[in-house]
Amino acid sequence: MTLISRITAPFTAPSAQNRDPQLWVVAITLGFLALVLHRLAIPSKMMFDEIHYLPAARRLIELTSRLNPEHPLLAKEFIALSMRLVGDTPFGWRLPSALLGTIGLYAAMRAMWWASLSRPATLLFGLLFATDFIWFVLSRIAMLDMAMASMMALAFWQGTLAWRKGARLHLALCGVFLGLSLGAKWNGAPLLVLPGLLFAWDRWHALAGRRGRWGWAFLTTRAAGPIPGVSLLEAAVWLGLVPLLAYFATFAPAFFYKVQPLTLSGLIPWQGYMLKLQDSVVKPHLYQSRWWQWIFNIRPIWFFYEKWDGAQRGVLMLGNPVTMLAGLPALLLCAWAGIRRRDRLRGAVVVLYVMALVFWALNGKPVQFYYHYALASVFLMAALALVLAGWWEQRRRWPAALVVVLSAVLFIGFYPILSAGALPGKNSYRDYTWLRSWR
Repeated sequence: MTLISRITAPFTAPSAQNRDPQLWVVAITLGFLALVLHRLAIPSKMMFDEIHYLPAARRLIELTSRLNPEHPLLAKEFIALSMRLVGDTPFGWRLPSALLGTIGLYAAMRAMWWASLSRPATLLFGLLFATDFIWFVLSRIAMLDMAMASMMALAFWQGTLAWRKGARLHLALCGVFLGLSLGAKWNGAPLLVLPGLLFAWDRWHALAGRRGRWGWAFLTTRAAGPIPGVSLLEAAVWLGLVPLLAYFATFAPAFFYKVQPLTLSGLIPWQGYMLKLQDSVVKPHLYQSRWWQWIFNIRPIWFFYEKWDGAQRGVLMLGNPVTMLAGLPALLLCAWAGIRRRDRLRGAVVVLYVMALVFWALNGKPVQFYYHYALASVFLMAALALVLAGWWEQRRRWPAALVVVLSAVLFIGFYPILSAGALPGKNSYRDYTWLRSWR
């Protein structure tokens, strides 16, 4: 076997292209986890927004009073649980994000598999996703975003399983994880309505040509797709009511605060207060940016840069320069395929990207940061993987090989500045900040 055939073997295994690459998915996931855990406790001091969320997690442990009330509680509950089980140490602070990031990577790859049934698309997506910088960096900091994003990935995994297998249980789990994602952070709110809308759309098409499809039968019939045995009304429970119940359940500890405990009558008004607090942050920040800058990867943010733990260290929240830009024409190709060829999956990826980004484009929140691009970047990697996989299956394999190799090379090259590695000196940031706007 030649070197090239060994490298490409996972993508072109025997028994056709469409054999489930489960073992390779697990291998990519474990490799990602090993890299995330390496130096996880460095820096040994709080960095960036950890200064907000760690004190809030400590308050949750003590149940004394509210802190950081502008965000839901689930992610801070994960951090608090880790502090109790592992210890109030840098490793304990960041372990939840490391585990959730790993779970989210696995779930996203499984979602791609069940959505596409394409072995090349699944593995290309996993490799590009694992080396896109954004997911890796967020998996190594005690913030809220990884809890939100990983719960969303779990929801999409269960949702694709529900559609593929026609299973009520997976539909219900999709609803639970959608609610938990919202319970960690509100960033994914625009995506929550899409599974329910998709179910209604598929049910309408499944009943095409049948009398009364717009009547009561449209809401109550169970003898039609996308999930036979589940009516549209029942789907509304799993994808509408259950997410709300899961979301509100994450507030349970707040009912036991010693000072200003939450009450049932105050639960709904509290959501409005949270929104008001979100919009109240108006003080400019050195690294704030806008959504259009995220698209072109031109305004990242430094989570950390100083001499600590015996060396100059830094953590740069940046997207992989290769895949963040290569994904943009891939999005256009997916949009074309969705419109011209009615390629449902590629069109859906574009819609998801736009919905994840439009939240910030239309959001009135004045201070925004590059890490808010995290969800949209997942769908960007999915679009790129689908385009490259399509060419791969047509035996035009060099574009996929080139992009994956370049993505991996840049990940290795930037690894020290992504993982707080020891740097040669105070001005080492210049080796990584190719654009002035990256500084």
